[in-house]
Amino acid sequence: MSKKSKSDNQSLQIPKPILITAKFLQAISPKLASRFAAKLFTTPIKYKIPKREFHMEKQSVQIDVLIPSINKTVKTYQYGNSKNKILLVHGWSGRGTQLVKIADKLIDLGYATVSFDAPAHGKSKGNSTIMTEFIASIHELDKQFGPFEYAIGHSLGGMSIINAIKQNLYVKKAVIIGSGDLIQDIIIDFIEKLQLKPEIGNRMREHFEQKFGESMNNYSTSVVAKNVETPVLIIHDEDDSDVNVKCAHSIHSHLKNSKLMITKKLGHRKILGNEKVIEEIITFIRS
Repeated sequence: MSKKSKSDNQSLQIPKPILITAKFLQAISPKLASRFAAKLFTTPIKYKIPKREFHMEKQSVQIDVLIPSINKTVKTYQYGNSKNKILLVHGWSGRGTQLVKIADKLIDLGYATVSFDAPAHGKSKGNSTIMTEFIASIHELDKQFGPFEYAIGHSLGGMSIINAIKQNLYVKKAVIIGSGDLIQDIIIDFIEKLQLKPEIGNRMREHFEQKFGESMNNYSTSVVAKNVETPVLIIHDEDDSDVNVKCAHSIHSHLKNSKLMITKKLGHRKILGNEKVIEEIITFIRS
């Protein structure tokens, strides 16, 4: 699924040749169909950097950092010169400059940001990745560039931050925007978009659980949230067509210390540049 979309504001659309291939494999072999789905599930789309992110890309100090635990290298972006650092984590098929509007405001307020292209994203090498590699990258960046005062994540980046905090990443506060929740729901949604039967999704989940030796549900945000005491601001749009707003309410109900902001008509990506959203983030981290 390396095909580039015309707009990163659109919801995921599966190309017809892939849908045809998936249905063909399902007809001849559910096992092959599940392996095909698993491959697609772990293959992000690499989008071109839009003009609005050019200045952050040019002004950042970029360094390739090896993540030893996964033996992969990620491109990192150090933006600003302050000792007060904030970690930014993009979502699936995103990039290290995607939270540019938030980063610019933080720079104006005297912070510096550190972000990265997750494995197989942006300028980082590779074709496939999974959330555990996002989490591993966060921990390694904390060792090399931290400690971070705060962490802000979008979509899968938000899920990864909550998981990293549960695994002893220390930040004063965290902000998650458009974050997913239950891994099983994410799989179901993905399989539905491929127009495949639920059985294929179950087979795909079992494939990953055998590969990694643990239940994928262990990484579901609301499950992990029960063990997180860090204050968290949850921001989600009620018209998000990529991640249902019910995820935000579920995560909020399971966190011990959280604040919920629900927006309207901003969708899954436009929300990252909204002034009111950015103001709420600033108010939260400075309060």
